[in-house]
Order: sequence, then structure tokens, then C-alpha cells
Amino acid sequence: MKKILVIGAGAMGSAFTIPCADNKNNVVLIGTHLEDVMIDKIIKNNYLHPSLQCKLPRSLKIQKFENFSKEFKKKPDLIVIAVSSKGIDWVGNEISKYYSGEIPILLITKGLAVVKNQFVTLPEKLIKIFKKNGFNKPNISAVKGPCLAVGLANKMRTSAVLANTNISMAKSLGKLIATSYYSTEFSKDIIGVEVCAAIKNIYSMIIGASKGLSSPSASSEIKNRHYFNTAASLIHRSISEMVYFTNFLKGKEETVYGLAGLGDLYVSAIGGRNSRMGNYLGEGYRYEKAKNEFMPNDTVEGADLAFELGPKILKDFKKKKIPLMISLISAICKNKKLEINW
Repeated sequence: MKKILVIGAGAMGSAFTIPCADNKNNVVLIGTHLEDVMIDKIIKNNYLHPSLQCKLPRSLKIQKFENFSKEFKKKPDLIVIAVSSKGIDWVGNEISKYYSGEIPILLITKGLAVVKNQFVTLPEKLIKIFKKNGFNKPNISAVKGPCLAVGLANKMRTSAVLANTNISMAKSLGKLIATSYYSTEFSKDIIGVEVCAAIKNIYSMIIGASKGLSSPSASSEIKNRHYFNTAASLIHRSISEMVYFTNFLKGKEETVYGLAGLGDLYVSAIGGRNSRMGNYLGEGYRYEKAKNEFMPNDTVEGADLAFELGPKILKDFKKKKIPLMISLISAICKNKKLEINW
């Protein structure tokens, strides 16, 4: 039995504890410093998670962040990071207070960042944080793929890709977390896996806008029934742009056609917060109005990514290379209506 420490009690971090526990591991779920109220709710409500609306395993140990150091000092065999992309700096610095550099780290969080005017993946950003704190060779893997938290929590058959430049390490972690309903593939292309998992949030917003973008004159009823041609066009172009952008950041093209790319794009486009925001943008709402009126308490990862990468992308890339991405970023960062040049 291995000890797995999951940091982040949101929907995905909590859902991830379920296959870990089912694989007979000793699993501890630690909320961040912002999740004390959620931790109290989960424990008070007999392990019912308020976002997932299902019960977490009774074998799971659930703790507030104030107990983080105590659990860390028990030497977990694996640390899983499931915080938001905005929390990467915070969690990296907190782990550094106790980290020896030997414990494997598995990153669930999706996103990209700009550091010193350079695009970096979140594993690269974590490595920079750890090096700054004195650890030169942290052992970081990533797990990505088409996985909605509620589906995983209800044990729907799910596949993910584990990435590490050391494929043996990825496979050893796969043995810890895989179950009959949660299967793993493996990749050395950690850059490509991370890039695809991040930018698919932008493209799922664009595909989510399909209905509103399908016709300037048709009625809502007609668009509701017949927007699929438009969606297919946007999916095709989205994949083409993902290939271009992934190659630009030194990831592999074939990764775009795998679980972290095409697979994750599909599940996000049909059933996620990014797609929902895209629907509002496609209907003609400006981002700030849509966010404030319809999704005030929701994290929209694609929008966060647009704000993070937008200034550099708008400066460095020609629109003819990635027209959909630039159109979406311009709409969000400049708070203007989404327009596609067909």
C-alpha cells in the first residue's frame, strides 16, 4: 500500500482520489488554504462532495491545509497537485518548505504560463520554483486527458495519458492509479501533452460558440437544430491550429491527435465550463458581461489562459497562422464581441 497525498479539494482533485483509493492506496486529500469551508462541508455531510454531488471513499483521509506539514513529514510515495493554474506558484513554494527532491510529483493542473517573456508549461514553471528553492532535479510527471471530474467520480470508463521524459517513471505511476475504469497510456512528450491540455480550453470555447456563429440571419430555433456544420468547421480548424501551436512550443504533432489533444478537446467542447462560456460569446455577449451575469462563481480555464498568454500571443503571432485562437483571445482580453473571419 502506497501513501498518496493529493493537494486541492476541488472537483478534479477530489475525483482523482477515488481511483487512487480503489487501487488500495492510503490516500490523503488536503485542501488548499482557501478550501477550509469546503473541507468542513465534506466531512460534515458524510463525505458528500458539494461540487461532485457524490460521496468520496470512506477510506480517504481529508484534511485542512493547516495539517499539510504533518502529512508531508510522513513521507508520501506520491504528491498529486490539483490546484488551479493560478495556484502553481503558491503550491510550489509550499511544497518546497518540506520537499527533498526525491518524492515523485504528479501534476493534474492544466495551463501554460509566460515567464520572462517565454512560454513555459506548468511542469517547467514548477521546476523553476523548486530550483529557486534549492532542488535541482524534481521528479515531475503530468496526467492529462478527456476526464470530466463528475464522470470520474461516478466511475465512468475514463482514459488518461501519463507523461514523463522517463517513460519508466510514467509507467510506475500508472500502476498506482489505474483501475478497471481508469486506464492510462504513456508518453515521453510532456511538453506536447501539457500544451494540448492547456490550449484545448481555448478551442473548446470557440467550438462552444458554434451555435451563435452558425448564421447571422437564421432564427434561434433553426440554429439550435442545424449548427453542426459550423461546429465541424471549427473543430477541423481548431485541430490544425493546435498542431501548429504545439509544434511551435516543441511538442509532437501526434500528441495533438491523442488523449491530451483531440480527446480532451472533445469532452471539453460537449460538456464543460469553457464550452458554456463559448456559447455566451457566440450569442454576442462580451466576456465581462457573460462572466459577471451567468458564470460569476465559475473558473473558466480558457479565459484565464487567454489573459495569461494573450499579450504575448497577440504580439508574436500572425493572425493567419492561428486565426481562431487570436480571435478568441482578442474578444476576451479586449472585452469585445467574438468575430470569426470565415
